[in-house]
Amino acid sequence: MERPAWAPPGIDISVPSVSRMYDFYLGGSHNFEVDREAARKAMEFMPGLPKIMQANRAFMRRAVRFAVDNGITQFLDIGSGIPTFGNVHEVAQAACPEARVVYVDHDPVAVAHSRAVLEGNDHATVLSADLRKPQQILSSPEVTSFLDLDRPVALLLVAVLHFLEDEDEPQAAVAELLDALAPGSLVILTHASYEGIPLTEEEAGGTVAVYRNIRNPLVMRSHTEIARFFDGCELVEPGLVSMPRWRPDVPLEEEDPYAFSGFAGVGRKA
Repeated sequence: MERPAWAPPGIDISVPSVSRMYDFYLGGSHNFEVDREAARKAMEFMPGLPKIMQANRAFMRRAVRFAVDNGITQFLDIGSGIPTFGNVHEVAQAACPEARVVYVDHDPVAVAHSRAVLEGNDHATVLSADLRKPQQILSSPEVTSFLDLDRPVALLLVAVLHFLEDEDEPQAAVAELLDALAPGSLVILTHASYEGIPLTEEEAGGTVAVYRNIRNPLVMRSHTEIARFFDGCELVEPGLVSMPRWRPDVPLEEEDPYAFSGFAGVGRKA
């Protein structure tokens, strides 16, 4: 398999990556055939996956605009993936040119491409790190030099927590991150769930099996389980809801049924 010029040396391009599969769902070009093959297999069971990802990105953009409208101009996006049109820095800096963004991902392709996209942008940077190690993120030069943690920060955990199994202690990781942030900070997250998917759990389970087979288990949590990630925060209206229902800017009847899969919410730290 020929290695594209944009692929960092040393990565195994024979193994699917969830961030490159996500890029494929969104119509991006930074993915390999192995990623496309896995994504197509997942779509055999859940053909609306691209619609889910589009709804996910649309929610993220609305939530970032909400943060800026509420005076927050610092963003920590963990599990940021491969930058696509309308990413956090573009939305935030369109509303406030001085907004500062730190992207965090552990996929080398996502990190390398983020660096290329952000070249010349003095108010955004990228860090190679893992959500499972919050202190590695919080103590990094990228975070300490770019963000003032004594002022409110918007912490984005968009479509990432469902790739952490319970033994990874995702709730503890979120709590540790929030504990380091100033009062008034926001946590913006989305999470996959069997609830809302226009399929039976058995049918949707085929997609879950695809991710398990590529050693990136997709953990489908309930509304109650996802709500626990907001412990210590007050949920912003309308609460933890399906992605299109969070402060929609298009009529809900125009949304694809798959867009209502899973949940999204924004919490404000007390």
